Amino acid sequence: MSIQKTTRVRRSTRAVLVAVSAGSLLAACSGAGGSSSEAGGESINVLMVGNPQMEDIAKLTKGTFTKDTGIKVNFTILPENELRDKVTQDIATQAGQYDVATIGAYEVPIWNENGWLQELSSYAEKDSAFDKDDLLKPMVQSLSGEDDKLYALPFYGESSFLMYNKEVMEEKGITVPEKPTWQQIADIAAKADGARPGMKGICLRGLAGWGELGASLSTVVNTFGGTWFTEDWKAQVNSAEFKKATDFYVDLVRKHGQSGAAQSGFTECLNAMSQGKVAMWYDATSAAGPLEDPSSSKIAGKVGYAYAPVDKTDSSGWLWTWAWAMPKTTKKADAASKFMLWASGKEYEKLVGEKLGWSRVPAGKRASTYEIPQYKEASAAFGDITVKSIEQANPTNPGVQPRPTVGVQFVAVPEFQDLGTKVTQDISAAIAGKTSVDKALDNGQKLAEEVAKNYR
Repeated sequence: MSIQKTTRVRRSTRAVLVAVSAGSLLAACSGAGGSSSEAGGESINVLMVGNPQMEDIAKLTKGTFTKDTGIKVNFTILPENELRDKVTQDIATQAGQYDVATIGAYEVPIWNENGWLQELSSYAEKDSAFDKDDLLKPMVQSLSGEDDKLYALPFYGESSFLMYNKEVMEEKGITVPEKPTWQQIADIAAKADGARPGMKGICLRGLAGWGELGASLSTVVNTFGGTWFTEDWKAQVNSAEFKKATDFYVDLVRKHGQSGAAQSGFTECLNAMSQGKVAMWYDATSAAGPLEDPSSSKIAGKVGYAYAPVDKTDSSGWLWTWAWAMPKTTKKADAASKFMLWASGKEYEKLVGEKLGWSRVPAGKRASTYEIPQYKEASAAFGDITVKSIEQANPTNPGVQPRPTVGVQFVAVPEFQDLGTKVTQDISAAIAGKTSVDKALDNGQKLAEEVAKNYR
């Protein structure tokens, strides 16, 4: 995967540093993951996002990986927005506080170009048990540099799709199409709203952040015919298509979405859906595992799945992977690589299945996962649609017009981290009723035009 040749290391570095400067003091207060060394054995510091799959590995590591290798792992787990600030601050400033961090398809090509990441193909190829060739091609491509070497190892991969409560739909006599349009979903949300006491029709991310509200909204913008930038870097944030998509999204979540929508991200929507507080949810395919876990979900076994809703395009799901990266600043590359290979390996998936339940396997990254009999059974409702959604995601052509960079739910330039967050702050305020969509997008257009100047 490659970003525009016009992106230069010096400019990329400056842009990333500017993007995190506002949050650096806050992030610095979050605390280290633990000491970098420990009597009686080596230890590494790992920074990761607070999603269910990461919480699982934090529980399993001590009794397995540490027990077998003697390497203690000090985890720092943060909500997504805080994680992005913290990891960018640490790696961009070469602080060296962490030996391993979770990053994604957006960061890898940019940070690799800046020389911040350790190459990982050599570690993966030396470990025959890791089986690098088993990784799904979209995951490998999104985490590789210009030299075709891996600069992060996928922990799990995902696209996006619609999840819905089958019991509620049956009670209301509603049929959810396998490949719905957004208008069909809006109509269903209206019918399902109030189907049970306190239940809302749909949950959509409203929490500001380029990777929170920005991720889901950008897929709607794409399929409605909009884009952040044209191929020749003309900003399009207040274009008719971008506005139509944003009006639709904000209107839908305000009329039929969850309470407190402006503060709802992935975690809040997962909780709302799993506890039966909403009838539908559009989000990451990786959410299916937690939804099907009876120990935490009231609707396990009662969830239906449909492809990401569309308008003008044939598909609209995003493409993402949370992956393990090793900053070049680490002084514990050997220990860090052992942890990463274990965490992304086949044996770890089996460990999760046997210890915690097969629906909780961090999937979406390996072909072999979908051949495990127990996982095939546990993922019968969502496994096939997950893989097909990942395969259908098109980061080079996600909309109706050519793009200046790769990326479905992001623009692969360093300035987008700051741009996407600021624009979504205003759109989140529109969801909360504190501003209008027109004003939010006009402000966003000015910011996008400043970014575009760097590339024209």
